[in-house]
Amino acid sequence: MKYYIAAALISALGVAAAQAQEYNPDPYTTSDFGGVGLLQTPTARMNSEGHITIGYSDTDDYRRTSITLQVFDWMQATARYTDFRYSFYSDDPEFSGDQTLKDKGFDLKFRLYEESKWLPEVALGFQDLGGTGLFAGEYFVASKAYETEKLGVFDFHVGLGFGYLGRRDNAFNPFCEITDEFCERPGGFTQGGGDVEWDKMFKGPAAVFGGLEWRTPLEGLRLKAEYDPNDYQSERLPNPIDPENPREIVVDSAWNVGAEYALNNFVNLKLGYQRGNTMTFGFSLRYNLATAYQIKLEPEMRDAKYSTTSNFSELDIQRLSQDLLNETGYRVKAIATDDEQERVTLYTEQIRYRDREEAVSKAARILSNEMPEDVKRYEIAELKDGLGIVQYNVNAPYYKTAARGERFFRDEHDAISIGHVRPSELTNSEQQVTNSGYSFTPKLSQAFGGAEDFYIYQLAVMADGYYDFSPNLKLSGEIGLNIFNNYDEFNFLVDSQDNPLPRVRTRIREYADNQTLWLQNAQLVYTDQASTNTYYALYGGYLERMFGGIGAEVLYRPLNSRVAFGLDLNYVQQRDPENNFSFEDYDVLTGHASMYWQPEVLPNSLIKVKAGRFLAGDEGVQFDVSHQFDSGVSAGAYAAFTNVSREDFGEGGFTKGFYISIPFDLFFVRHTMSRGNVAWNPITRDGGQMLNRSINLYQTTEARGFRPGQN
Repeated sequence: MKYYIAAALISALGVAAAQAQEYNPDPYTTSDFGGVGLLQTPTARMNSEGHITIGYSDTDDYRRTSITLQVFDWMQATARYTDFRYSFYSDDPEFSGDQTLKDKGFDLKFRLYEESKWLPEVALGFQDLGGTGLFAGEYFVASKAYETEKLGVFDFHVGLGFGYLGRRDNAFNPFCEITDEFCERPGGFTQGGGDVEWDKMFKGPAAVFGGLEWRTPLEGLRLKAEYDPNDYQSERLPNPIDPENPREIVVDSAWNVGAEYALNNFVNLKLGYQRGNTMTFGFSLRYNLATAYQIKLEPEMRDAKYSTTSNFSELDIQRLSQDLLNETGYRVKAIATDDEQERVTLYTEQIRYRDREEAVSKAARILSNEMPEDVKRYEIAELKDGLGIVQYNVNAPYYKTAARGERFFRDEHDAISIGHVRPSELTNSEQQVTNSGYSFTPKLSQAFGGAEDFYIYQLAVMADGYYDFSPNLKLSGEIGLNIFNNYDEFNFLVDSQDNPLPRVRTRIREYADNQTLWLQNAQLVYTDQASTNTYYALYGGYLERMFGGIGAEVLYRPLNSRVAFGLDLNYVQQRDPENNFSFEDYDVLTGHASMYWQPEVLPNSLIKVKAGRFLAGDEGVQFDVSHQFDSGVSAGAYAAFTNVSREDFGEGGFTKGFYISIPFDLFFVRHTMSRGNVAWNPITRDGGQMLNRSINLYQTTEARGFRPGQN
């Protein structure tokens, strides 16, 4: 339930980094459904990795809002809401008022073959995957472009569609040759949506579709024409606003035409004439998350020079520590040497730089300039919450000859390697034993697609603080102050209807509506290492807004490994929504065994699998797949499948969601490790819900993760 507004962040990102956005004069445009396409039909085209488009289209009967992200250069994902202009959300005014019907959908498209000189680009796509099935369809499509010297580019497209994209039934379904089961498509729609209807895919009538997009010589102008594979005779338009004159979609032509114009590098406007009788319009906002960056006003790397410090006792440690903090983000907690003072170890915490390679390079230059010339090895041991994360080792003589240009063909980066923080050194060093801090941040909790109101939200100011009793023992807490919210419109109350599952998340209205000032969490956390690669945490207190209790986590994470394993176990009790310090009767033992995998075949991607018991006592598995772009922006999706039946779970079928994590240093001229989250959770139910623990050892040890080329 902790989200940020997608449009606001992406718009702000565009303003903050517009001057740094890599210019792409010809990104492919999107269809009315979102996703790269013509008007009503998709094409095989893909934009570059990280390209994101927020689109709106109005075709009279349907108003669609979509977000399309190019996750990989071969995979495109679209999340969409369709507003039925002439239909109520339900036939019960007390349940949904006069809100019009909203249908959520999710699309995927995969490139099967990249365009070559003679052959077209080919893609396979799935429309309205896991939605209600009102617009569900599958397709194969091919695209081939021809560029002329004076007339621009002509991009031709032809495809074969099934389901919603096959209703014109003008082609033979080739899968009927495999088995007769593919000749008929099962009817009906999934009430409430949420299930992937595998039994319907590629079945029933098929239709050929296609069209042309002309990128005209007039910069920014594209003209489109397409043959629509849908005859609109099977549209489902429930709960008509005017029951005596229910809406019918009339089709006078199978051909749609339109024009799209790029106002600038970020905004497109489009106009169309569809079905031979309907004017349509829309717009899109586009950006590339992968190439986004912000020019930094940070101190440049120092020029290499000879040190004037003759021995270690003459070193101004306080000034050196301040320089490292200002220029590299490393907060020095202690400095230790060996008996001969030929090896110097700095125990530090990285507080600003996401890019450790840049921070270490700048730190190595400072150390080579300031440390005595007879020091043979610099060690930067990175700590976090008292844990030894990773140690960067610098071969000082090799580094100095490379940095000063005294040896040809030597690269200073070759002098830097990574290793483990030595436990004995970590224990015996004189570390800072107390620390404290606080901060204030705005927070927006939100949910989309509700029956009472499409958008449910709460805006609050959060104040958090911490106190370190020792490097391993921390007390932390967070307080929230409500600014405004509309959770009073959320009707899914505890006593409103029977539910076989305990209410663990659908009670959000009680917490948001009853508390103006609340204790979000307050907990005591102890972290330590059982071995070089094994970390553990013990914690207890008010763990999140809805639950408190005690728990433990163990993580096995070898340095620079693609795989890690974890286990957490928690005994928690539900907090009283009307009293910050009281508990209710419901308690549960929840926990999960976890595997984290960075697969070689999907660079910069992370797959998380968590199996165990969820907050409502249901048992199952959660899958989470995310991908990080070069800019540091990451996008992911998750789904939890448990032993709760669809009838018991309710609308939505199973817990799922999508998110984008944006590093804040894309907004600022100084480095920061803070992030903001843009998330979409189609609907909140009680099954498949996890405890929101503030301590997460995998995130804490993030610097140990696999990075290609690390030595």
